[in-house]
Amino acid sequence: MVHGWFTQTTGSAAEGFRLLGTKCGGCGAVFFPREDAFCRNPGCAGGDLTEVPLSPRGRVWSYTDGRYRPPAPYVSDPEAPWEPYTLVAVELEAERMVVLGQAAPGIGAADLAVGMEMEVVPGVLNEDAGTTWTTWHFRPVGVDA
Repeated sequence: MVHGWFTQTTGSAAEGFRLLGTKCGGCGAVFFPREDAFCRNPGCAGGDLTEVPLSPRGRVWSYTDGRYRPPAPYVSDPEAPWEPYTLVAVELEAERMVVLGQAAPGIGAADLAVGMEMEVVPGVLNEDAGTTWTTWHFRPVGVDA
């Protein structure tokens, strides 16, 4: 898990799972990934940044499939057969910002359409014998992954 990028409260897998951003108190701009040092808005000299949970839903802005094994630092077993994955850019509901992430397992490019409603859910980036690294995925609303 990348510390400070998301949070999850108890409940079902998607309940309480939210990406975390920061909001500038001076201009109101919201950032993801979070920013803790200064406002990224070039027209703002503000620096009063507050952590905010981002919208749990949004709409597909764009998507594509990854049919190649990415290079390091991406973690994958070079001996295992390559499984394509789907990347989806989702425009978050309230913030109107686009966030990129993988689609939930089992969701392919053929399952998506621009404008489709999506929700952010927890996902697994990598696992080994003692550790599971958590990340976020997007899945269509109403579909169980």
